[in-house]
Amino acid sequence: MSADGAVDATSTLSERVAIVTGANSGIGFETARGLALRGARVVLACRDPRRGEAACESIRTGLPDALVEARRLDLGSLESVAQFSEGFLAASDRLDLLVCNAGVMVVPYGTTEDGFEMHFGVNHLGHFALAGLLIDRLLASAGSRVVVVTSAAYRYGQLDFRNLHFEGGRRYAPFRAYARSKLANLLFAQELQQRLAGTGTIAVAAHPGGVATGLGRRMTERHIYRRFLPLFERVSQSASEGARSVLRAATGPDASGGELFGPGGFLGMRGEPVVVGKVQDVADVADAPRLWEISEELTGVRFP
Repeated sequence: MSADGAVDATSTLSERVAIVTGANSGIGFETARGLALRGARVVLACRDPRRGEAACESIRTGLPDALVEARRLDLGSLESVAQFSEGFLAASDRLDLLVCNAGVMVVPYGTTEDGFEMHFGVNHLGHFALAGLLIDRLLASAGSRVVVVTSAAYRYGQLDFRNLHFEGGRRYAPFRAYARSKLANLLFAQELQQRLAGTGTIAVAAHPGGVATGLGRRMTERHIYRRFLPLFERVSQSASEGARSVLRAATGPDASGGELFGPGGFLGMRGEPVVVGKVQDVADVADAPRLWEISEELTGVRFP
């Protein structure tokens, strides 16, 4: 770690194994590439296997010795999550880092294969189930870490346990649903850390700030978002810059369980990564235990 808080690109992760979800593009790709640069064996968990393989080839173009592989994972399907986990556990005897990065953003109302509202199902429940199915392997790897990628939009998120999935589109608004899922990400990281205390494995969260990636392409389809697009573009970062907060959360030797990392510049939208604070200090975490219980019920995945 450099004096200004940036991740040291020379630090080694040799013999460490990492999974990065949604790693075929954007922040996930840059995170996977950054981890491979440090010597980790990285599994790119992607919904589209062809795009995952293409991402691996792109990483190898610049890093011929990179230890990267693509595996199919559709977070909108609990069956796919189970199949991915089973395949990974059969192939690897260790897991040092799980980066829960994949997600959808401001999409029209829809549901996952299992009937969950799309944002909540993919961004939160899919990752919750994945972490639960892999937690034993994480606990068996000394110094392991779970990084949950959220968004500054968590500040606008509200959990309505009476209508968690906007049933039938009731009171649905794309940004409202997205912000809810990002708050759920943050509360998941908080509650997971509470349950991991004393195990040697930690859970942290990271938000990339404002990043111009394909994730937000739906925003340009709505007039209200187009009005703010010029301002967003002026203060946003590239995917590689946005990934710095995730990489610091994933590799920083000074990281402490329950911390949130993000850019330290203008409005938290850009700049070098910093510790924004403990999750419990930057968000109301009172609903975290209840969200955990509901997530176990909905996914059928229970943590030890």
